[in-house]
Amino acid sequence: MAEKYNICLDVGGTKVLGAIFNEKDEIIYRLKKRSKSEGDSSADVEKVIISVVEDMIKESGIDRKKLNAIASCAPGVIDQDNGIVLFTPNLPWRNYDIAGAIKKKFGVPFFVGNDVNLGVLGEYKYGAAKGFQNIVGFFPGTGMGGGLILNGKLFTGTQFMAAEYGHMVLDPDGPLCGCGQSGCLEVFSSKRGMSDYIRQQVGRGRASMLAEDVKDGAIFRSKRLKKALAQNDPVAMEAVDRACHYLAVATGNMVNTIAPDLVLYGGGVMEAVGDLFLKKILDEVDRYCMTSIRPIVDFKVASLGDDSILYGDLALIKGL
Repeated sequence: MAEKYNICLDVGGTKVLGAIFNEKDEIIYRLKKRSKSEGDSSADVEKVIISVVEDMIKESGIDRKKLNAIASCAPGVIDQDNGIVLFTPNLPWRNYDIAGAIKKKFGVPFFVGNDVNLGVLGEYKYGAAKGFQNIVGFFPGTGMGGGLILNGKLFTGTQFMAAEYGHMVLDPDGPLCGCGQSGCLEVFSSKRGMSDYIRQQVGRGRASMLAEDVKDGAIFRSKRLKKALAQNDPVAMEAVDRACHYLAVATGNMVNTIAPDLVLYGGGVMEAVGDLFLKKILDEVDRYCMTSIRPIVDFKVASLGDDSILYGDLALIKGL
């Protein structure tokens, strides 16, 4: 029987990552392409996805007839059962039947899920979370994403809206969050939250290597944060200490609520400085966990890096 291939995509606000998997679940080809288009319609983003898939088929040399399925993530609220993007904050999609559009173009099944949900699913099936059954995933990036595995199954909640840990209110008198609440985890522990803190301190006359990186509302890149920490930038370290403190509090809340066997930290920040973040979280987290629950919980940094979502796509295709 001829070998079949799966194409998996990680669709973000500025880029699309693509990978072709063979039947042994090995990546045999990769592609990265900007997702910003000239227009603002769903069709414009759809064209980018189609273009990436077409380029991958052409450049890899695989036979189009050997394509088994395509899967993708998107940030936001996803009707995973029907392949509809209900809402996404960084892409022009509202109640968008992306599955129907891609199936029509390529004639193969298409699957789509929330980006962090799929990142946690990928780590559960192929990475650091393999072998665990109840997993709380925190993925700090530009915002703060969450994913939840319960009894070995991805939990998406009512209308696919579960695991919005980023909007767990930790300080009702804290900074205003983009969601409209105040003091959410996201305003403290995401790259946006850390950038806001650094910008505030620079505005008070303090020096930081990241001053230009966060100027005029910009958000630093994870690699730049890593460099600043390596050079003992005091403002950057304060931002990290603050982020890890609130992550420890949020982690304790989830440990006490779910009693997971694993708390997993992933995303771009963790890929860059995960060991430091994990140490700082673990230094504090016992204060916020019930002593009867804490011993059953393990804590890990995701191991698949940029590939976690791609492997989550693959798990979606395979029905894992």
